Amino acid sequence: MYWWGPLVMFVSFVGMEFMAWATHKFLMHGWMWYFHEDHHDVKPRFFERNDVFFLIYAIPSWLCIMLGMMNDNYVPVWLGYGIALYGFTYFMIHDVYIHRRFKWLRDIDHPYFMAIRKAHKVHHKHIGKEHGECFGMLVVPRKYYKEAKLIFERKKPVV
Repeated sequence: MYWWGPLVMFVSFVGMEFMAWATHKFLMHGWMWYFHEDHHDVKPRFFERNDVFFLIYAIPSWLCIMLGMMNDNYVPVWLGYGIALYGFTYFMIHDVYIHRRFKWLRDIDHPYFMAIRKAHKVHHKHIGKEHGECFGMLVVPRKYYKEAKLIFERKKPVV
């Protein structure tokens, strides 16, 4: 194994947060609104047109891994792993934890995760594609983290 592989995967993972932010802001709330619109509906469904965006990230990840392996070029393989890891994280945070599509991860009690939920709620308060805010997933505005930390501190029992 090359020593730099996990580093490339980590940089790819971090870069995906910014790629996801830009995709969400400019594509999903832009010319691809047709696919994303049902995600902002008041009545959530288990499957949404919005789920097509999974392919936008899964296909490049798969191609990087497959073509990199086929050509013994491991930089794209590790890039693909980073994209896949971000996709898995996105699924667990966004679909499982925030939108409760499954009954896992419901009891996480930490200011960071509370801030993630708050930022996402703020994003969803806008039903239309205009006037959106908080387009990222893992990087949230500091004000939501500070607010969540205050709430978390108040909940702690005094010893």
